[in-house]
Formats: sequence, C-alpha cells, structure tokens
Amino acid sequence: MLSPGKKQIDYRNLALLGAFCLFLSAVEYMIPKPLPFLRIGLANLPLMLALDFLPFPSFLILILIKVIGQGIITGTLFSYVFLFSLTGTFLSALLMFDLRRIFGKQHISFIGIGTAGAFVSNISQLALAYFFIFHENVSYIAPPFLAAGVVTGILLGIFCEVFSKRSKWYEENGAKSNRTSGSEQGAENKEQSNQRFGEESNEEGEGKREEGRASRNLVYESLFSARALFIAGLLIVPALVFNPGTELRIAQFLFFCLLVLLSGKKTNFFITILIIVFIVMFNLFVPYGKVLFSISAFKITSGALTAGIHRAFTFAALVMLSKAAIRQDLKIPGSFGKILGESLRMFSIIMSRKYRITGKNFISDIDELMLELGREGTDQFETQEVKTKPVGYVVLLVVVAISWLPWII
Repeated sequence: MLSPGKKQIDYRNLALLGAFCLFLSAVEYMIPKPLPFLRIGLANLPLMLALDFLPFPSFLILILIKVIGQGIITGTLFSYVFLFSLTGTFLSALLMFDLRRIFGKQHISFIGIGTAGAFVSNISQLALAYFFIFHENVSYIAPPFLAAGVVTGILLGIFCEVFSKRSKWYEENGAKSNRTSGSEQGAENKEQSNQRFGEESNEEGEGKREEGRASRNLVYESLFSARALFIAGLLIVPALVFNPGTELRIAQFLFFCLLVLLSGKKTNFFITILIIVFIVMFNLFVPYGKVLFSISAFKITSGALTAGIHRAFTFAALVMLSKAAIRQDLKIPGSFGKILGESLRMFSIIMSRKYRITGKNFISDIDELMLELGREGTDQFETQEVKTKPVGYVVLLVVVAISWLPWII
C-alpha cells in the first residue's frame, strides 16, 4: 500500500480527476466516429488540468487510471483500442508534462500543450494502425486524422485556459498542492458515501427499456464474478489473435457477438458493421493479388480484400470479446487498484448527477460538481464481490473450449 503520509501522493485529487477522465471517456465513446480509436481527446482534459499541481508520481498514476479505467467502462480492455489508448495517452501526457515543467505557465499555454499532445497521440496511433489494421493504406487516413488532432488540441487547450481561470476547484487545489499532503487532504471533510458502486444512474435506468436484455444482464451479473470473466477472456484472446484462418476468425467474431447478446450488455451492431466496412475499404487502396473486378480505374484485388476482411474482423472480434468479458466491478489488487476503484465509484456518482451539467453553465456546473465530490471524501467503498457459481464455471469452460475450436477443426 502506498504510504498516505508521502507528500507526492494526493489520493483525493487522483480519484476525482480519474473519475472525470472516465466520465469524459464515456461521453466521447458515444460520439459516432469511423473507428473507435479515432478519439478527439476529451478524456485528456483532466490530465491537462493536473499538470500544474500533481507531481510526477501522481501524474503517472492518473494516466494509468485513465487508460485502464477507460478500458473497463468501455469494455475494450482486450482489444486493439486499449493498446491505441495506452500508447497515445502515455506519449502525449508525458510530452505535455515535460513541456509544462520546462517552459512553465509563462512561456507555454494550455493551447500549445494541448496541440502538441494531440499531435503526438495521433502520430503514435497512426503508427499502430499501420502495423495492426491499415498497413500502407494508413497514408489515406493520416492527413484528416492529424488535422483533426490539431483542431481538437487547440479547442481543448482553450477550454483548459478558460476553466483554470474560472474554476474555484482549480484555484483551491493549485494553491494547496505544494503544502498539503495526500493524507491531510484525504482527512478533510470526509463524509461516508452510501452510494453503492455500480448503482444504476438515471440515465442507465432509462436505457434499460427492454426487459429481455435487462433479465439477461441480471443473470450474467449473478452467474459470474468479474475476475472469472476476466481470466476467461485472457484465455480466449490468443485463440483469436493467433488464428490464421479468415473464415474461422469471422466465426469467432459471430460467436463473441452472441456472447454479448446473451450478457445483456448494450452494443450497437450497426456501428460495428460500419467499422468493419470502413477498415475493409481502406485496405483496398493498395491492390495486390488477382484482380476481381474494377470500378472505373479502381481495382478490387483478392489479396487486398482478404487482408482487409481479416484485419477488420480481428479488430471487431476483440472489441466484442472485451465487451463480453470485462465488467465495471472488476477489481485490481494493490494500492493502485484501490485508487482505481475509488475513481470508478466516483464515476458512478458523476453519471447519476450528470443531468446537472448543462450547456448554458457548463464550466461552473462541472466546477461545482468537482467541489462537491471533493468534500465528500475518497474513502474506498468496499463492495461485496459476486462469486462465480458452479454452473458459471461450466459455462466459461465451454465458452473457452468453443473459442479454441478453430485450432482443432
């Protein structure tokens, strides 16, 4: 356990900033885009605000909370999306931290920091897209992707500049950061929160309109523990990633879609189909192999089509597997796990109170909510872990075995 007496660890602000990273990740995840990893960087706002008062060890913990927590709440922990997020966030956040420390507030603004961070993040994600999805075709998506990154970096920087000047929370914590230890801050104004982690927010309650899906989700939640699902997912990942057959990989994708349906989790299969089509289309721009047919001067070749389908279904299958195997009540052991758990608890509170954030008073509403959550304290909220039932173990063993069938057939 990290010693609470060490000055460099600020538990309250880590949990709170981490929770807002997760909230903004959830908001951004709902924004339609051609590929899940093409992000505008909303979740980087708390990282940018933390530059002026979190020391480096705490800043690293916040990065991990953002990346791992984002993978948990969006159900992408086993997919390429998590790898893209991990690489892009770490490189951009470390660059932003260094720029702020080297030049200081006087010589570099949030706008400059945000632009530089967004550019580095996009470059790293394009590099990964080259290796895993598009290969040479990445050149077609690079110009608009980089341009969008610059624009969003500037906009996020402007928002941070305005927020830092108007926010009472930012002013208060920026002033305290150099003289108040994490244990002293954690002791201030502690109030026991009786909100159960995972309690459905008003938004989630409205979302569960279909009784069939809700009942399936109830069975899913009670039959398996989050840990057992996570381990099963780990056992299935290599069965997919190292499967060389395209047809069998498509079969695995369909199987994982079935698992998501049976779990009762929300997912938009129409968007998933669009993503698959998008990846296949971009892989066709570099033709190789036998020409199947031509559309004017554009040639559709067997090699490019097969490669595009293979990569598209690999990407989509990993996302579906993550959705089926990752739950928000997944607990990570150790001191980091406790801070992450507190961020997830705060995230559930923010989701239940997000109706208070209006477009008219956006900054003041967020500021008021941050002050309110800070006053409520950050005691780790323990939840009773669901144990996997015997029939649950049988089901998981069958699922893992079916996932490995392509290697036997």
